[in-house]
Amino acid sequence: MVKVKICGLKRLEDIEIVNRYKPDFIGFVFADSKRKVSHELASKLKDNLDSDIISVGVFVDASQDEILELYDGGIIEMAQLHGSENEDYINDLKQKTNGEMKIINAIEMSQDIDLSDYENSQADYLLLDSGKGSGKTFDWRLIRKNLKKDFFLAGGLNSSNIKEAIEEFDPYAIDLSSGLESDGFKDENKIRELMEVIN
Repeated sequence: MVKVKICGLKRLEDIEIVNRYKPDFIGFVFADSKRKVSHELASKLKDNLDSDIISVGVFVDASQDEILELYDGGIIEMAQLHGSENEDYINDLKQKTNGEMKIINAIEMSQDIDLSDYENSQADYLLLDSGKGSGKTFDWRLIRKNLKKDFFLAGGLNSSNIKEAIEEFDPYAIDLSSGLESDGFKDENKIRELMEVIN
């Protein structure tokens, strides 16, 4: 069954909601964004997170020291990279954590992207998105049917289009944020509806 990641948690209420509905992953955003959280707040949120839910840190061209501090402190278990981080950067992070930290390499999809260029990436997963937190879908026809690397599908997903995306592309996971919000905050009804559609 497809896994679920809910990104952009920033309140204890958000943690209480995801603890009830049990997505596989949640995301803390450490890049500039309206969903950005401080290290201190992320630590508090993680302390209250169900231990079965994996925490992912979302970064854009962050220093490796920042990522490692959050990883070593147990605040994040995975890193999601949305900037210009290259294979050397990914390899360094892998080596510094003895290969234990999983890495998601986010790709902004466009006609110019050839996903075969990423087949041999040291990243554990790809994330296919329309842009950093755009909340819009991209042209799903750009996804190659025979993509070998496991990928997260993101960008404009919600309970009305999620079934089609899963059936057509069989992603490893789906990644949602704004599609589960009302007035800029996570909406329990939308989260419940989504989990019911998937299950």
